[in-house]
Amino acid sequence: MRGIHLLDYYVEKLGAEPGAYGDWEVPYRFSGAIEEHLEVRERVAFFDVTHMGRLLVKGEDAFDFLQYIYTKDLKDIKQGRMSGPTLSLNDWARVKDDEMLYKLGDHEWLIVVNALASGKMIEFFKRVREEKGFKVEITDLTNEHTMLAIQGPESTRVMELLGASWAGSLKPLEFKMNETLAVGEVYLVSRSGWTGEDGYEVWAKPDVALRIVEALVKAGVKPAGLIARDTLRIEAGFVLGGNEYGEDPTRFPCAVGLRYGMGAITWGKKGFIGEEALRACRREGPRWARYGLKFSKEAGRIVPRHGDAVYVEDIQVGWVTSGMYSPVLKRAIAQAYIDTRYAVVGEEVEVSVKGKRFEAKIVDFPFVAKK
Repeated sequence: MRGIHLLDYYVEKLGAEPGAYGDWEVPYRFSGAIEEHLEVRERVAFFDVTHMGRLLVKGEDAFDFLQYIYTKDLKDIKQGRMSGPTLSLNDWARVKDDEMLYKLGDHEWLIVVNALASGKMIEFFKRVREEKGFKVEITDLTNEHTMLAIQGPESTRVMELLGASWAGSLKPLEFKMNETLAVGEVYLVSRSGWTGEDGYEVWAKPDVALRIVEALVKAGVKPAGLIARDTLRIEAGFVLGGNEYGEDPTRFPCAVGLRYGMGAITWGKKGFIGEEALRACRREGPRWARYGLKFSKEAGRIVPRHGDAVYVEDIQVGWVTSGMYSPVLKRAIAQAYIDTRYAVVGEEVEVSVKGKRFEAKIVDFPFVAKK
């Protein structure tokens, strides 16, 4: 178990409750998950997401290597822009990981991978490189920088307080390298995040990141932990490995049924891993598709859990992948796979939670739109 760089500071100075996430020890919550969640939706808060894997792929075959691994066509991505999210598939068109790519140049890209998939993806990259003879170097940068996410409708104002007067001019998924803020030089600043709100992500050496955190706290920006990050992504309709996707074809539908959106799959692109199985699934039509479930307020503060069964009358037509009580909507919500024969937006279903059935409606994503 390894702690993120600033964990001791968060625990000793900011009162964080730590917990395990894969091989990492991270802040689970600070003041309280619901309060932190609402702070992001209504104002601004910051997360430490250093547990996310960060890889550098460099070399004369970097572009061809990434084109082969990912479902999105990268040919029109400009330098200084992020491409993603996009999917890496296995041969059965199940998702290995959903990732963000940053184009530093024609032969140099950064990749942010999910924490639980980091080791697996590094080994996968190396295996593909050796099997196909791609001339690329793969470097793990995860331990070199602290990664902070400043998220919420007031995030641009906060970035300007940190000395990034240019932050508001960044377009979504655009980034700048080696910029100097009021507290020192940072490696990367991007206009991105995973909360469904406007926001920025900052990579910096741990000593500079600590000064950023101190400046944020002094400015009244509250910290938020992993629990709020998860509930925010559920409200936004974003997915999580092991819940909404995975590689096991007996547990997870093909990537078409994930209904990922956001241009993650470029259907005009050819020659990527898993393409044949993905197109076969598309032609046949997926049996299961991911939708949202919005419960009635009468259900109260229930929390649907992964695996809870979804019914139409007495027929099981799906299962929950992630669920929560939404502090914004003041009702329970869930993501679920629904048999496509029953997947009609607005249709009423029942969900079994702890042995009791509750009414819900099939809805599309997001549950909560960005302000």
